[in-house]
Amino acid sequence: MHSPNERLGLIAGNGKFPFLVLDAARALGYEVVVAAIQEEAFPEIESRGAASVHWLSLGELSKLIETFQREGVRRAVMAGQVKHKQIFSSIRPDWRLAKLLLSLTTRNTDSLLGAVAKVLADEGITLEKSTWLLEPLLVKPGVLTRREPTEQERQSIAYGRAVAARLAEHDIGQTVVIAEAACVAVEAMEGTDATIERAGQIMRSFDSGSSTLSRALTVVKIAKPDQDMRFDVPVVGVKTIEVMHAAGATCLAVDAGKCLLLDGEKVIDAANTMGIALVAEGN
Repeated sequence: MHSPNERLGLIAGNGKFPFLVLDAARALGYEVVVAAIQEEAFPEIESRGAASVHWLSLGELSKLIETFQREGVRRAVMAGQVKHKQIFSSIRPDWRLAKLLLSLTTRNTDSLLGAVAKVLADEGITLEKSTWLLEPLLVKPGVLTRREPTEQERQSIAYGRAVAARLAEHDIGQTVVIAEAACVAVEAMEGTDATIERAGQIMRSFDSGSSTLSRALTVVKIAKPDQDMRFDVPVVGVKTIEVMHAAGATCLAVDAGKCLLLDGEKVIDAANTMGIALVAEGN
């Protein structure tokens, strides 16, 4: 339980995720202090009823800590994507982040954000699960759409999950795109939508008369084996479904209980409209 008017910190990246967290927290009576990442967060975050909004650059870890401490924040949530490539291209680290970066043995998202979480904890700020206030939006197991995956799509899902699991072990990416049990594209720093778009381009580049592969793509998006639910949680929104449709993808498989449907039922409605099968499986 939280005390009345407890202040909750929100580290806001891009997309709708931070808005959902902000609305849910306010509905529960929290005063929300937003630390909006300049390179990522949408300006509309200023008009959603937060107690205060502070704009910070990606590398300003000291400013983040000082802002939360000044505002009386003891608990915080990190929500919204920070693009992997952005972390390594746009970041101008302050002394505290520079020291942290030098201590890392691997430069992947988990190690970086995990280290940031530890620094926050050392300063008296606990980073909660990013899904903590949004449990109803975590995808339930089973086929979520009217159309079930075909046998061919199920074979692609099985193969895709095996490939994605190995990628996820190394925190490389969460998404693979499969055509008839052939791996067309894997996600690295570019993000899910760009991976799906690239797969569509690759399939379109094949000569339709000679290609032995089906043009129908299956997208598999999984959580990491030891997914830290405080950050980088897999999310799917209506935009993902639209990108899939444009790329010629007909099936999406995600991890039950670990993937967030950003637009709730609208994601399923969009998939139904576009004839895309959406299925959630347990680990």
